[in-house]
Order: sequence, then structure tokens, then C-alpha cells
Amino acid sequence: MDAHARTVMYLPDTMTNWPWPRAINPHFEDVKVEVDASFRDFKALSPESQGAFDKCDFARLAALAYPNAPREHLRIGCELMNVYFIVDEYTDIESVTVTKGMVDIVIDALHNPHKTRPEGECILSEIVRQFWARAVHIASLASQHHFLDSFTAYLHAVVVEAVDREQSHCRSIDDYLKLRRDTCGAKSAFAIYEMGMELPDEVSYHPVITELVECIVELILIDNDMASYNREQATGDENHNLVTAVMVELGLDRSGAMAWATRYHTEVEKRFIDGFTKVPSWGPSTDILVKEYLDGIATWTRANTCWSYEAQRYFGTRGPEIQQTRLLSLLPKVNCKAASATVKVNVADLSKIDATVHCE
Repeated sequence: MDAHARTVMYLPDTMTNWPWPRAINPHFEDVKVEVDASFRDFKALSPESQGAFDKCDFARLAALAYPNAPREHLRIGCELMNVYFIVDEYTDIESVTVTKGMVDIVIDALHNPHKTRPEGECILSEIVRQFWARAVHIASLASQHHFLDSFTAYLHAVVVEAVDREQSHCRSIDDYLKLRRDTCGAKSAFAIYEMGMELPDEVSYHPVITELVECIVELILIDNDMASYNREQATGDENHNLVTAVMVELGLDRSGAMAWATRYHTEVEKRFIDGFTKVPSWGPSTDILVKEYLDGIATWTRANTCWSYEAQRYFGTRGPEIQQTRLLSLLPKVNCKAASATVKVNVADLSKIDATVHCE
């Protein structure tokens, strides 16, 4: 590998042929102001970390993912994005024991959204409690049930990820994909599309529907892992990334692993498009809802990619440029032993990283 290849990455464009276009919710700006202000009131991050967190523009991700959602549903979607990413920021730097404790109180808050949280408890529980207390007022019972099932699976997977991190364990490709389907959180995010529906379990858990959901989850995680790899290799979190799993198992360099992931993405795209034509009928009224739901989850794939370049979490202010050139420079390593929530969040701001600091 020459010196240029060691310091510059090529990021493939996986979405060229995806039929679902970019769209953004017309309520985005108004709802963003409300949700961002509400989140800052929690004081869950230091001022510096909060500034970096704001640059990630998680409300934009929700607005891209739910372009047709009514205002109140978009608000819940925006809050959910904040929930995912604050859980990620808090747990990514913690031990298994601390991570499990955080997960336990979050699950308790979900099942008791009207219960006052104990004094001095980690703020994650109150953030989640307020989110879910608002959601249950407007979400259908079916969507609540599906959300709780998939979000709980996501939380348990976060603990497994912490075990892997503590043991510096890099999974095989198959084992990694199995875990990542839950740690990416996408399945519970899909419940937002159901908030105004009563999709029966016979529809939600039909083999054709579950296969289509799995396809979209995999497309999202592939794109996310390729976009986030640079950030994660800089902070020492790259073991929980498809690019690393492919490099280790198949003996490929970064470029080869990116190419492998792109080919796999194409295969999964085809499975989804083919499966979309095989959805059974449950009668006209239900079929309309199923079509709306499937169009929604397909939109998530486009939304995730657009947000990766439009916000500053992975590429700082250079997202639009990188989207055009597909080239990005490898970030320098940050001091892993001194890592904190502040460092983890601020790594998205490329100007904050000191090129002279390396992991020991």
C-alpha cells in the first residue's frame, strides 16, 4: 500500500440506483428549534460537548427519515434520534457494568414513563422517560408494542457491544452483522411510521415483511459503518464496524473492505426490490398501510446517507465536498486513555482533533 492509500480513503457511492429520493419534512425547522431547546435543558453534556452534539443535527436526520410525518410524529422522531445518540455517547466510553446499569434504568423508564426518577440517577433515564411519556399519548398500541420490543433488543445489544469493547473483541462478519442489526437501532426507529396505524402482528411479523425490514436495516448499517469508520478508527472504536470485520476476516485493506461492503450493499438492495414485489395482500385498507410503511422504511436508507453528508457528525464541515469527491483523509488517533464523553462527541468536528496525539 502506498503512502497516499494509507492516509486517504475512498468512500463508495452506494445509493446511485436507490429508487427512493431525498425528501425533508416541511415542519423540520420549527420542530428542530423546540426539540433542541428541550434537549439542552437536560444539561446532559458539557457546553463544549453540547456544541459538538448540536452540529450533528439529529433533527435533520429525523426530518429526512420521516418526510411525510405530521408535526407531532416528527417531534417524537426527533426526540428519538437524540435518545439513540445520547445513549451512544454515554455508553461508548463505559465499562460493561456501568453500561448495563444505564441500560437497566432506561428500560425501567420505558416501562414506567409516569414515574418520577430517583434523585441523582443518570440523566439518560429522564431523557427517555420524557420522550416515551409524550409518545404514548399519540402512538397506536401496535406501534408502542413494536417499539418496546425492538428498542429493548437495541439496549441489550449495546451491553453486548460493551462486552466486546472491554475484551477488544472483533467479531466475524456474520456474528458482527447479527449484533449490528440491533445496535444500529433502526428497527425501533421504524415504529415512528406506525404511530398512526394499527398494523396487526400477522402483518408486522410476516416472513416477507420481516425480511424486507432486515434488508433495510442492513443497508443502513452498511452505509453508516462506511461513513463512521474514519471517526471510529480515530477514537479506537473501530472493532464494532463492518469495515474492520471484513478487513480482519478476509485479510483485506481498507479499500478492499469498502469494495466488499459496497458489493454486499448491492446484493441487499436487490433482495429488497425483489421482495417488495412479493408482499401478500391483507385486504385494500391494510395494503395501503403496508405500502406506506414499506415506503417509509425504504426512505430511511436515503435519509441516513443524506444526513451523513449534510450534518457534521462524520465529516465535519466537509460533508458536501466529500460527497462529491468521495475522498477523505484519515483522522489522527486521539488519546484513548484520556477519552471522555467530550472527546467522543467532539471528534466529529475535524478541527478539534490534535494531530500530534496518538493512542498508546
